[in-house]
Amino acid sequence: MSKEKKAPKRQQVYTLVVEVGRTKDDGLPEGSTGAALMCYASGVDEAEAVRETVAILKQADLAPLDVTGYGTLEDRLELGHEVDQEERDLMARAAEENSVIVAQMTPFFSEEEAERGGQLPN
Repeated sequence: MSKEKKAPKRQQVYTLVVEVGRTKDDGLPEGSTGAALMCYASGVDEAEAVRETVAILKQADLAPLDVTGYGTLEDRLELGHEVDQEERDLMARAAEENSVIVAQMTPFFSEEEAERGGQLPN
């Protein structure tokens, strides 16, 4: 019997939202309790994209707590998500560079901190 060669899986880009907690040198705004990061990550499947993203965020002294995957561009379009050209460009860059791109960071503040003005300006 001859073994059939499996075709290599094609890298795809997945949209992930990663919630992070605080660590000593995380670079998050003073007074924040954590943040949500919108990431575009390359991988042969979503599990690989999540693993790579978590590893890179840990190297950056962030503390990933939870990851929510929104699938590939095609998955998102099927779900009715609007994906603007800027997002598509970042996804293309992640694919070209076989990388993880953090596109947006939204810090979280406690109600007390928000009332004291610990929010980032718009």
